[in-house]
Amino acid sequence: MAKTHKHTQALSEKDGVDQPTRLNPNAAQRLKKNKAKTPSTETIINGLLSGNKTHLSQALTRIESTAEKHQQQARQIIEACLPHANQSIRIGVTGVPGVGKSTFIEQFGKLLTSKNNNIAVLTVDPSSSLSKGSILGDKTRMEELVKDPNAFIRPSASGDSLGGVAQKTREAVILCEAAGYNIIIIETVGVGQSETAVHSMTDFFLLLKLAGAGDELQGIKRGIMEMADAIVINKADGENSRAARLAKTEFNRALHLYPQKESGWKPKTLTCSALNNEGIDTVWELIENYISETKENGYFQHKRTEQNKFWLLQTIENSLKREFYTNSIVKKELDNQLKLLEANKTTPFEAATYLLSLRK
Repeated sequence: MAKTHKHTQALSEKDGVDQPTRLNPNAAQRLKKNKAKTPSTETIINGLLSGNKTHLSQALTRIESTAEKHQQQARQIIEACLPHANQSIRIGVTGVPGVGKSTFIEQFGKLLTSKNNNIAVLTVDPSSSLSKGSILGDKTRMEELVKDPNAFIRPSASGDSLGGVAQKTREAVILCEAAGYNIIIIETVGVGQSETAVHSMTDFFLLLKLAGAGDELQGIKRGIMEMADAIVINKADGENSRAARLAKTEFNRALHLYPQKESGWKPKTLTCSALNNEGIDTVWELIENYISETKENGYFQHKRTEQNKFWLLQTIENSLKREFYTNSIVKKELDNQLKLLEANKTTPFEAATYLLSLRK
């Protein structure tokens, strides 16, 4: 007689872990305690002025915030920092993605801190137009510089500002200067309209280029070349060394085609290899010569004055834009006009004229 086998299932259900009926009674107390630890405006200002990186970061978070309570606090912080600002050299660094901006800035920053300088690096990461998020990975890319006690790296999301330059970058420069950083480096997300904004807030504008990638012809285009105070051809190493030398000659020829700058400075082209840390010191020597020359002929201070005028106008534009979009009537009618636009019952121009008239 055949034996009957009892079949058992491979999967079986076990009792789960009992869930607590309520939260940890100490959790609420901890939350209250952490909230109470939020530093006051006075504490942030005093810490920032003494060079405390934590308080500087907290201050920068306040100026980047869109919350009304933070904006009021940010205004107080900026007002307190202004008397301690404007004592730095501001350097803009731009170039196409892949040109090696982060590697260059890291080597450049290490050179500057080795010369007893305190440097702040303000980088702007592009925000996604879909998710609105940013990677903010510059601290990861500059892993050596971020450990330097005399360096401060602050990545910011570009948001919806023109060309990817964070709207609050100018305020960030003021705070970093007040915190004791005597060299401020501003990195843009890439070649585009953002360069005009960066040029308007820096003393020296550095354009990084590549050789052997068709970049020589791109460089001859007027806009970026006219703004550049120096062109540095990066990755001039190995098999690319010869191409870099040829590119240097081409760029120098192109620079002669442009009218003389108001500063009286003649832009120059250099080569370097950020990866091998070659030629970085020459770039700094060039910048020092520029600062010395423009301070002597009075252009340095003239440009700072023009920057403040530009800052004033930009601040007014940003304030008007924020005021418009936060207006309760405009917010309600904007949705209606968008629906009418979808239904082809109005035009963008008619809708805009109507919405602007609501503020009168």
